[in-house]
Amino acid sequence: MLADKVKRELEMLKRHLIILKYVMENEPIGILKIAEETKIPSHKVRYSLRVLEHEGLIAASVPGAIATDLSGPFLEELENTIDQLQDITEDLKMISNKR
Repeated sequence: MLADKVKRELEMLKRHLIILKYVMENEPIGILKIAEETKIPSHKVRYSLRVLEHEGLIAASVPGAIATDLSGPFLEELENTIDQLQDITEDLKMISNKR
């Protein structure tokens, strides 16, 4: 379906955010503990941690993942982005309901 890719990307973003928030609240924390606590499979946790580290939002340390100084500002900006996404989805609803 046309919107499936967007849906998958949003679901992945949701997972990344759950893991980022969990790291921020419980740092330092390892993959297995995150997987156990969030019920997200460890291979998906590992991938999300890699993405978050690549974005500079977390850093690896010997005892586990830790948040960086970029995490807070990222979450603040994300609120604006989510508001924009909501506006877009409302526009999509209006377009799809027009016949």
